[in-house]
Amino acid sequence: MGAVHSIRNKGGAMDQRRISRDTGFLDHDFEEIFDAIPVAVFIKDRDSRVVLINRACEAQWGIPREAICGTDGAQFFPPEQMKVFLEKDREVFRGGAQIEFEEEYWNSTLQENRIGHTVKKPIYDSAGEPAYLVGITSDITERKRAESEHRQVEESMKLAAQIYRSSSEAIMVTDEHNRIVDVNDAFTRLMGYELSEIEGKDPRIMQSGLHDKEFYRQFWQAIKEHGRWQGEVWDRRSDGQLIAKWVTISVIRSLDGSVFRHVAQFSDITEKKLQDELIWHQANFDPLTDLPNRRLFRDRLEQEVKKAHRTGKPLALLFIDLDRFKEINDTFGHDKGDLLLAEAARRIRLCVRDTDTLARLGGDEFTVIVPEFQGVVAVERIAQQIIMELSAPFELGSDRGHISASVGITVYPDDAESLEELMKLADRAMYLAKEQGRGRFAYFTESMQRKAEEKRVLTSDLRHALTRDELVVYFQPIVDASTARIVKAEALLRWRHPTRGMVSPMDFIPLAEESGLILEIGEWVFQRAIDAVAHWQEAFGRLIPVSVNKSPLQFAEQLAGNRWMERLRTLSLPSHSITVEITESILIKDSPTVKRRLLDFRNCGVEVSIDDFGTGFSSLSYLKQFDVDFLKIDRSFIGNLAEDAADKALTEAIIVMAHKLGLKTIAEGVETEAQRDMLVRFDCDYAQGYLFSGPLPIEGFDALLQVQAA
Repeated sequence: MGAVHSIRNKGGAMDQRRISRDTGFLDHDFEEIFDAIPVAVFIKDRDSRVVLINRACEAQWGIPREAICGTDGAQFFPPEQMKVFLEKDREVFRGGAQIEFEEEYWNSTLQENRIGHTVKKPIYDSAGEPAYLVGITSDITERKRAESEHRQVEESMKLAAQIYRSSSEAIMVTDEHNRIVDVNDAFTRLMGYELSEIEGKDPRIMQSGLHDKEFYRQFWQAIKEHGRWQGEVWDRRSDGQLIAKWVTISVIRSLDGSVFRHVAQFSDITEKKLQDELIWHQANFDPLTDLPNRRLFRDRLEQEVKKAHRTGKPLALLFIDLDRFKEINDTFGHDKGDLLLAEAARRIRLCVRDTDTLARLGGDEFTVIVPEFQGVVAVERIAQQIIMELSAPFELGSDRGHISASVGITVYPDDAESLEELMKLADRAMYLAKEQGRGRFAYFTESMQRKAEEKRVLTSDLRHALTRDELVVYFQPIVDASTARIVKAEALLRWRHPTRGMVSPMDFIPLAEESGLILEIGEWVFQRAIDAVAHWQEAFGRLIPVSVNKSPLQFAEQLAGNRWMERLRTLSLPSHSITVEITESILIKDSPTVKRRLLDFRNCGVEVSIDDFGTGFSSLSYLKQFDVDFLKIDRSFIGNLAEDAADKALTEAIIVMAHKLGLKTIAEGVETEAQRDMLVRFDCDYAQGYLFSGPLPIEGFDALLQVQAA
């Protein structure tokens, strides 16, 4: 319908001649000209009924002209908008003059409010009375939005600038070449530099020299790869004074992705560091001799044992007791006794290497950890040198004291494999040296006989453990590293011996493998693991896959995988409900059997995990050859992750390599939030350790799942 023919009033059709007569419009080409106007134009009568709209107005309101002409539009616009429309119409007719304003109107097509700049002007009839009004509306929605966004940006920038200047934390900004471009007042107060002194310079002018090249290499690598770094840095103020800072560095990038600025925000933690170091020193060092105390000694021995286990190199432990020291104390008094102990510590220190650990356990007992020695002769040389040094007279003020030393020696792993056993045997060896006449060293040589007898008895008991219901499966949670939500579990076998109590798996698993009992026990463990998955599925509506360790002897068995799959199908569980954990040593054999078993697992959908990755031969070629799903990073890398640069580098390298090969990573032995945070920063997938939970019976594991489900 043409524009002219769509004009209506309450009495019916109004033709072109009528509007020409009433308004003075010429009817020649009126419709064509009216619709050619690119902005919204509408005409209303004195009752605010729409008489005519052009095509642009149709689009702007989202209403066909046939629907709105002859109405006041109340059915198309919200009441609050209609109220404004009518008020403005009355203002035009009352005043007889043009008005201009901004208004909101509803677009029925877009189903949203729009903003328009509107001009309304009266149209007079031949009698000089305002008979109609004409309105012209321009859509300024996008402009208004842009203005609003611009105001918000300006306000945000003002706020950011205010925060930057008034922040209590020091802030330094560098350009893409790491040249200083700005600092805030807090930086000047903390570091002593005005911007004019350091602008355009590299921040390395503040380096303390306490960090090595590897520290800065990892520092810049993290910034390059992740756009962020956070950690502790020692620098120097303008006056040369050392300062410890907790630093967070973020990268601001340009639209093309290139580096635009580096923003470093940091606070002074010097006092806290000094206080922490003092507390740590007091807790870990003997105040008299300034040697590591029993607590630190045990920690270092544990780390050295792990290292020896990883490298396959032996470790010697020396227990030193000062003969006749009690006589010195009783004769000259405790003050003179303390002088002798301090001097004895100094002399022993001269006899050991920088890589050895000398500690005072208490009283007149000292110990030396000798890692990676070259033959027992080297250990004996150290022991003999200590004995000789301590046999020389001690000048104790106006008095002179004479003592000797008895030294007991044990070797890991030949004599013992646990810390407690190693220390106990070293103590026994030391008493053996005393019994042999003092002033000498001795080895503990009865270990092989004792171990053989214990092994025989324990193996005999193990044969009946299953039938006597002494074996039990514990489950340790494996969590999503970033959320700490339990996603998997590892099945861990425990033995409740009727007289020995809980027997360590390190003691009975090797016996099970040597005796062949591991096949029967291993099958029982797999069945318990499958039952646990089914139980959790039913009780919590969640699939919690369970990882089960598989020994080389089990790996050689062909039919086990078929039995597990049949059991899973019976319980309506997916094949990936079970993950098989194997050691690197199995893969390194590179035998046809290994390849067949791994292929069988792959075909069945059972996932495979490499346990204790990094502690064995660690040939990377097998990761390409075999079907593997997970790498478990050994706990020996995690223990000192927050402090040891080498462990950090190795752990991050393992994770990056695994991801490049499409493998997931699980970190074992996570015990602190600092370790977890670093693993998350390295994009480690899963974590396992006492930070989240130790191994639990199934009831305890259920309780954990219940807590997470709450």
